[in-house]
Amino acid sequence: MFSFDFMRNAYLASTMIAIVCGFIGVFVVARNMSFLTHTLSEIGFAGASFGMFVGITPLNGMLLFTMFSSVLVGRMSTKAARRENSISAISGLFIGLGVLFLALSNKSASYATNILFGSVVGISPADVYQMLVLAVIVLLILFVIYRNLKFDSFDPVGASAQHVHSGLMSVIFLLLLALSVSVAAQIVGSLLIFILLTLPAASAKYFAHSVSGMIAVAISCGLLGVWLGLYLGYVTNLPVSFFIATIECALYFLALGYNYLKERS
Repeated sequence: MFSFDFMRNAYLASTMIAIVCGFIGVFVVARNMSFLTHTLSEIGFAGASFGMFVGITPLNGMLLFTMFSSVLVGRMSTKAARRENSISAISGLFIGLGVLFLALSNKSASYATNILFGSVVGISPADVYQMLVLAVIVLLILFVIYRNLKFDSFDPVGASAQHVHSGLMSVIFLLLLALSVSVAAQIVGSLLIFILLTLPAASAKYFAHSVSGMIAVAISCGLLGVWLGLYLGYVTNLPVSFFIATIECALYFLALGYNYLKERS
């Protein structure tokens, strides 16, 4: 399996993606941004389609759209009363734009499939290098703001009392989330990106009781999902995204069962 360049590229890229998604996913769940993550994945679809339309790489198109839109969407959805309506409207708009750009670019249906569900075969060494650079940038910034971000995410009242700049933390986090969505979509596709950004972290909160412990468990769940998913996709010639989604869902239900048994004992 590792004699093929595309599989080595896929494993290297997916490892960094799992680490980034496991780390940032804990804060996505803590800040109740799962629905926003789904919206950013649809914005990423439009961005990738736009990239093909204008002749740039899908990843650069995703970065362009998600970075620009993340703060705007996040600020629009701060009030719970209008959150769902705002995000639904923006989701619908960008799905329509994605379809439009695909039609205008005259690409085949396989291009749309690759964007929506990922394409392991299509990952080039240049893509891997760009993804690794972006992943390292996200992780470095997360380490720098970790203390304040943890405080603001898990104890916003206490963070406010300690004069943590919540607005600045939100903007930085939204930009990091946009980068993570764009990077991870290369493996699982824009349609299923929220799986890696939410399910490992959602599972982790049942197995760990500290933020660092949750991050470690979330990263482990993500790595298990992408590594095993890539292997099963290779040996069965079935979509990798299907296996990753199934594995992460199974881990989540396992976590729910573990929590149920613990509460009963």
